[in-house]
Amino acid sequence: MDPKVTCVLSVILVVALSAVAEGITIPCKCQCKVPPRERRNCGYAGISAIECMNAGCCFNDLIPDMPWCFAPKQKKVRKTCPNDPRGRRNCGFPGITPQQCAKRGCCFRAHPAGVPWCYYHHMEEGPQASLANAIEIASPYRIV
Repeated sequence: MDPKVTCVLSVILVVALSAVAEGITIPCKCQCKVPPRERRNCGYAGISAIECMNAGCCFNDLIPDMPWCFAPKQKKVRKTCPNDPRGRRNCGFPGITPQQCAKRGCCFRAHPAGVPWCYYHHMEEGPQASLANAIEIASPYRIV
């Protein structure tokens, strides 16, 4: 493998691992599929791929005259009402009606006894970022 490619991949690997250790969310590949005209600048002139990724942004310098460091698409979040009564987190009070619960934006199920009937949704996010996604986002080189 070309020494330049090895160097670039090594730097990206170190940055991605440090970002994971610091709790920085690296956008997944699907979040960086933003049409060039819809890109919102997330950096400054001359920003490197590493600096851009450390800011939690996407980097693609293949399209001239468009932002190279840009904001990722928002993750899709889906609300679900948990089926397991043991997983319910109370959102109401004893005697709450279904209408009152709905006004709070919560789930309501009046059974079984002994668990909250008005409870919070479970939030499910879209795909999580991975180290492989981070490397693929930041580099035009592909690991084979």
